[in-house]
Amino acid sequence: MATKKQDDTPNMIDTFREFKETKNIDRTTLVSVLEESFRNVLAKIYGSDENFDVIVNPDKGDFEIYRNRTVVADGEVKDENKEISLTEARKIEPDYEVGEEVSERIDFAKFGRRAILNLRQTLASKILELEHDTLYNKYKDRVGEVISGEVYQVWKREVLVVDDENNELILPKSEQIPSDQYRKGETVRAVIERVDNENNNPKIILSRTSPKFLERLLEAEVPEIGEGLIAIRRVARMPGERAKVAVETFDERIDPVGACVGVRGSRVHGIVRELGNENIDVINYTENTKLFIQRALAPAKVSSMQIDEENKKAEVYLRPEEVSLAIGKGGMNIKLASMLTGYTIDVYREIDPSQQVDDIYLDEFSDEIDQWVIDAIKGIGLETARQVLNAPREMLVEKADLEEETVDNVIKVLKAEFEN
Repeated sequence: MATKKQDDTPNMIDTFREFKETKNIDRTTLVSVLEESFRNVLAKIYGSDENFDVIVNPDKGDFEIYRNRTVVADGEVKDENKEISLTEARKIEPDYEVGEEVSERIDFAKFGRRAILNLRQTLASKILELEHDTLYNKYKDRVGEVISGEVYQVWKREVLVVDDENNELILPKSEQIPSDQYRKGETVRAVIERVDNENNNPKIILSRTSPKFLERLLEAEVPEIGEGLIAIRRVARMPGERAKVAVETFDERIDPVGACVGVRGSRVHGIVRELGNENIDVINYTENTKLFIQRALAPAKVSSMQIDEENKKAEVYLRPEEVSLAIGKGGMNIKLASMLTGYTIDVYREIDPSQQVDDIYLDEFSDEIDQWVIDAIKGIGLETARQVLNAPREMLVEKADLEEETVDNVIKVLKAEFEN
């Protein structure tokens, strides 16, 4: 039995030291968890832990356990865990008397490997739970903050990032800028997008595509924003491609757009580089819906506009040469303008007053255009030939969900009618 104690005692010390090194848990909490774990095992062995003193010392990596029992006359012991006979007590100290309390040190190792294993499992479970709680509490109120971390592992669907305390953070592929490339050991900046805590297993999700990331980068680069002189009202992004930011100030002496952009773009240059050369358009925010949409469609110049406030829709009319500017490459400008303003924006070529006569309903062309094509175009609100010809080709392709070849054929047929 003595040999077994010698074998097990080092294991106990190793166990203790292992959890002493546990990260992110303060000393007071760690001591509490260790004591509770010992008490759980003692309660299983003795039926109660009430009369035990458990002293843990994480600094030295050791512990002491004492059992306290009351001395009773021989033959009157009713609870061996809480009482000790006078004869047994005097084997410990010869001057004990009935009624006194005996404090006896307990060698935990004598309980055997099963008890030690039980303790290790209890400790591991509680430490893991504490680590999860600590991680969750550290990040739950930091959503929207920018954080820097080190790339630890790169996978196909996500990148594992560690912070300065070696906490694991996740940067999913869907939250990465398309041009992002990562290698282990590199530093990455991202915004804390959300903190999931399913089954007390926290996951810190980062994002570089969130509008909040751009907003926080601007706050860091533009002192006037941090000082409250300029407010960021809206942000719309197509990550790595282009973004639009609406800003406002109540100080007439400040040009909010100029302050955000900086001299020759000096203030946004670093942000553009951070975001993979994402072009950033900064515009003045306004509560005037028409004016806001007009500014959002820049550099295109709007001729006129009809607003449907209830359905959040806007019909915008422009000179023919302005239509492509409003739509932008790949429809990017109009999509960002819609995202920024919250309105579905449809752009149309401005109608020449001399051309507003002699219009023809699309149904009249059923002998030259398939009826399902006519129905698809009518489904997006275009009923007549001139309405179709005044609408941008890109809108017909995207909104009516038609092939480019089909749209080109429709336009050819309609144009031919008016040329004739």
